[in-house]
Order: sequence, then structure tokens, then C-alpha cells
Amino acid sequence: MSRARIRLVTAAAAAALTVGTLPAAAYAAAAPGAGVSARHQQQQQAETIRQIPLQGAVNLRDVGGYRTWTGGQVRQGLVYRSDALSKLTDADVTTVSGLGLTKVVDFRIPMELQYDGADRLPTGLSPTSRPVSDLGLYGTLVGAIGSGDPVVQEQMLGGGRAEAYMRDIYRTFVSSPENRAQFAATLREIADARQGPVLYHCTSGKDRTGWMSYVLLRALAVPEDTAEHDYLASNTFRAAYDARVRAGLKQSGRMQNPDLLIPLQEVRQDYLDAATAQLEADYGGFYGYLTQGLGLDLRTLAKLQDRMVR
Repeated sequence: MSRARIRLVTAAAAAALTVGTLPAAAYAAAAPGAGVSARHQQQQQAETIRQIPLQGAVNLRDVGGYRTWTGGQVRQGLVYRSDALSKLTDADVTTVSGLGLTKVVDFRIPMELQYDGADRLPTGLSPTSRPVSDLGLYGTLVGAIGSGDPVVQEQMLGGGRAEAYMRDIYRTFVSSPENRAQFAATLREIADARQGPVLYHCTSGKDRTGWMSYVLLRALAVPEDTAEHDYLASNTFRAAYDARVRAGLKQSGRMQNPDLLIPLQEVRQDYLDAATAQLEADYGGFYGYLTQGLGLDLRTLAKLQDRMVR
């Protein structure tokens, strides 16, 4: 059996374990024991997220560096995740140029591009538009803020409505054929050994980009809790910027209660759980989502392992 095939089989088993699709007895036999768990925790502490500091974007980071259940490590310098690159400074563009990117995938919808602007990229590099639906959230947000009416804003975003909106969006990452096609195309490009370093992003680099990164890491047999940690880290990287946005909206008088935006600005475990629950319901588990939902065959998954894990 080839190294790639061994990794793939092990990864499939790890994926099954992490979503709890095996019987409890099998989990007890195959999952890490107390000693291994402590060792895994030490590995996690050593796996510092590699952020690329920029002035015009706050959530650009290398997806690599994480350990896998298979004993490997995700290679660095091959895949990057980010928030929008439309506000990069000249110095930022120089920094991004140093990453050697050959592909930039933009998950934003046309309305986001209209308001926020196109990516500023190094010469010779053009973004690939691959929009993933936000269920109209961006338009709703523009309308709510633009109204300047605290009653309207409360009606649109208060009372748990913002959180429910986010959970619905995450479910469509799994349930929408169009969204699945965009994520699948990106994974196929990452698996292509002829492809140089890839960066994908949305507006805040936390929801569509967060789900894409979670799926990629899980496909590489990165432990579920580690993939969740990577997802939730957006709160750390975005906190100061998002707080300034809220303060600016209050100071300008456009929102009396800008804290209504917090559920939209943050990533939360229950948002991710909404997507994974949809995945379980539709495909029976993570491996089913990869193969049936995203249409990735074993050859592509093996290539993904070979390219991304050392």
C-alpha cells in the first residue's frame, strides 16, 4: 500500500472517530489514552498560529503547522486564509508578494465587492471570484446600519435574530449545492501538486473562510478540537478591529446599540456546530461530506494528503 493510501485510510478512520460515528468500544480502543491526550495537548500548545501582520487586513494566517492524528504535520507556506485584501497598503502588498502566491480565491459575493472594493494584489496576480452565499446577510447589515433607526436595527438584529441568521448561513455551507461546489473546487486546487501557494478569503476571514479551513484541516486528519481552535482564533485576531468598528458606528450616531453586531462579528462554536450537524444529517459524517457532498474521490483526497502533510 502506498504512503498516500495509508495516510488516506488512517485519515478516514480519524475523521470517523472525531465525529463519533464509531461505536463507543471502537472509540475506546482507537482514541488516544490519557498519556497520548496529554501529549496531544502539549503539541497543541506548541502549534502557534502563524499570523502574517498587515495594516490593511487583520486575519491573514498560514493554515499549516498543525499536527495530525497520522503523526504528520501540515506543511506551512502552501495555504493561507485571510479577510478581504481590498484595503492593503503598499507595504502590505509587498508582504503578500513575499508569500509567493499563485492563486487567490475570493469567496465574497458581488455586493461585498461593490462596497468593499476588489483585492489589492501583487503585480501579475488576479483574484478568482468564487462567491459563497451569505443568505443576504451583507445586504441586511447595510440596510440596518443605513437606516440609522435603533428600533429597526433592534427588530432586524436583536432578540437572537442575528445568531439565528448566522446558524442558517453555516447550514447552507453544507446544504447548498452551489456553495459546496465552490469549496470543492478550492480543495481540488490545493490538492494539485502543480499549484503554487494558495490564499482564500471572504470579507472578515472567519465564516466562509473559517469553514473552508475547518474542512481542509479535518480532511488532513488534524484533530477536531485543533481544527475548532483554528476556527475560533478569528475572535482573537479580529477583536480590536471589530471593537473599533462598533465604537465608530456609535460615535457617528448610526447605531445607538452597536453591540447588536457582536453576534455577526464573532465566530462561535454553535455556528460551527450548526454546519457539522447539517453535515451529519445530510451525509452521515465528515467522510461522507467529503466524498458525497463535495464529490472528492479517493485519488484527490490522497493527493491532498501527499501535498499538504509531511
